[in-house]
Amino acid sequence: MLHSSAVTVCWAMGLTQHKNSVPSIKEIVNVLLLQGNIGKPGAGVFPVRGHSNVQGDRTMGISERMPDSFLDALGREFGFEPPRRHGLDAVGSLQAIRDGKAKVLFCLGGNLVRAISDTSVAEKAMSRLALTVSVATKLNSSHAHTGEAAVILPCLGRTEEDLQGGVAQQVTVEDSVGAVHASAGRLKPASPALRSEVAIICSLAERALAGRGSSGSPASIDWQRLAGDYGQIREHISRVVPGFEAYNEKIAEPGGFLLPHAPRDARRFDTPDGLAHFSVSDLAYPQVPEGCLLLQTIRSHDQFNTTVYGHDDRYRGVHGTRKVLFVHPDDLRTNGLSEGDEVDITTLWEDDIERRALGYRVVSYPTARGCVAGYFPELNVLVPLESVADRSNTPTSKSVVVRLSPHAGS
Repeated sequence: MLHSSAVTVCWAMGLTQHKNSVPSIKEIVNVLLLQGNIGKPGAGVFPVRGHSNVQGDRTMGISERMPDSFLDALGREFGFEPPRRHGLDAVGSLQAIRDGKAKVLFCLGGNLVRAISDTSVAEKAMSRLALTVSVATKLNSSHAHTGEAAVILPCLGRTEEDLQGGVAQQVTVEDSVGAVHASAGRLKPASPALRSEVAIICSLAERALAGRGSSGSPASIDWQRLAGDYGQIREHISRVVPGFEAYNEKIAEPGGFLLPHAPRDARRFDTPDGLAHFSVSDLAYPQVPEGCLLLQTIRSHDQFNTTVYGHDDRYRGVHGTRKVLFVHPDDLRTNGLSEGDEVDITTLWEDDIERRALGYRVVSYPTARGCVAGYFPELNVLVPLESVADRSNTPTSKSVVVRLSPHAGS
């Protein structure tokens, strides 16, 4: 790293799901700035975003805290005044549902109950809602935990052919490095009755806004025209979202296009003076009491996010089960455990509520001393909703202090 002419530092949830994740990432930026490794080809920060549109959602305005500049452009394009009050992120939304402050949950895809921390709290919270609606490509366990009324709206997947008025449509995706390209499904839809997400949302908007507003307001938009031609939606986007000017023309080019990036394009930073600034953070790290270990949650080989395709993990030599806990051999000896023993995993947080995961088989594995690992989402049950990273509000699924004890049924 010291002798390379260009360095990229890449990270994913192994870094972001700690209480002190934001200061840690700031230190990565400090190191890259010291080396001159931000703002030149082949160098810089590289946060891995996950599947194809985690970052694209934010770019398109699906965020609980959109800047006024974005809302101003949206209002000009559609002739209305967008709400300015900030919303809630995933953790905040579950807290609002739990506390009875939210009554309706509308999900575009996802498996919120399994993906979020504090599984038992999330499951119980859903029953307090008046209505849950899910637009989904397939059933998942969240659909089993609903409000008083529940609606599931099946939709086309991105790999399925999307014909609107007999014309094949294409969507776009944004990857982790800010590259945008077109995507069109080729598979035969699972059912001729399936509608696209776009068609579902446009139909709902048309019905909800019927008879409301004046000319030029969202109520006067030809929603069915947008549902029938995604290129028309991209025309609107081209006048609202920075970097998407001539959107349709850009995605027609092979490979798509790169979004603007001020440090790369002009060595300019989004600060008052346009310069990069170093940051200083207090040193902090988890405190692990005597007799406890530090747990992180991980994914197996046969898994994509909360979708588990099989109970084999070829990465780590585990077959036929996900109820395992990876423990360093020295920690096994220190805790009086042996390979194959069954243990109960316990956490005790500031809310004085004991959270437990029962009957996990111990696997001897060369993790770091003092650290253990188990699978997501099964071990989300051990992390309270309130245990989040400072500033980012991300669940702390990589900083869980646990105690192991022989399984009560052993």
